[in-house]
Amino acid sequence: MKIKFSIAAKCLLTVAVISISIVSCKKDKDEDVETISSRDNAVAETIYNDVANIADQAATGTVSSYFIPQESDFKSFMATCANVTHDTVSVPRVLTIDFGTSLCLCRDGRYRKGIIVVTYTGNYRDSASTHTFTFNNYYVDNNKVTGTKTVTNNGYNTAGNLTYSVNVNGTIEKASGGIITWTSARTREWILGDSTMVWTDDVYLITGTASGTSSTNTTSSTSFTVNITDALRKELTCRHFVSGKFDLTPSGKAVRHVDFGTGACDNTAMVMINNHNYNVTLR
Repeated sequence: MKIKFSIAAKCLLTVAVISISIVSCKKDKDEDVETISSRDNAVAETIYNDVANIADQAATGTVSSYFIPQESDFKSFMATCANVTHDTVSVPRVLTIDFGTSLCLCRDGRYRKGIIVVTYTGNYRDSASTHTFTFNNYYVDNNKVTGTKTVTNNGYNTAGNLTYSVNVNGTIEKASGGIITWTSARTREWILGDSTMVWTDDVYLITGTASGTSSTNTTSSTSFTVNITDALRKELTCRHFVSGKFDLTPSGKAVRHVDFGTGACDNTAMVMINNHNYNVTLR
């Protein structure tokens, strides 16, 4: 059933995780989509999306029982290596997830340490409620994560659907050297499943933009932008988006036009660069 408290709800899986493996593409100078910018954007997308999923899991009080869709089955996400403190008296409420000072191997294969702090003013369904995520010496696979993520319930739109603003302003110090700066402004529209207590029937549409800079050292960096051009459709029983399009543009490179198709629950997408199409497999 859907968690009544739901800091981020399992529907925060709907935020765009644009992590695409396109290593099979032809390695032309301007047609190699496996650039530093695209990889760093994927790293940022994944890290800032995961904190919301972790918070929702922690809010239930069962850190080891959170499940996410993996194609046709369900797979555990986190290990029981976090200490959770939940203050439901203060205003705003505060949820603290402490992974400790040593890297902890979680069930998604990532190592984490440090603290995620979530302050919230109401339940996920409450109009005008906000959920704000901050970090204290928080690391993922030795990448240091700082910044702020905020999810705001905007109430119902003219179509009668709940909508949410999801904003991130963050910095990641890469374990390999260099820094990612990343901001995103997304809108999430809950189009199906909000009237039931079964989260597996939830469907969302995602729109918005992101931008950032990436570097491999402290002396040079490359900027990039991400723009969703056709709303990304996320069905929670599918691991990847089933339809929608976005453009990723690294500075000085051609636009990478990414198309998730017309509705199939699969792990494929099409990327077009300089009018050349490439079939890709999604991780």
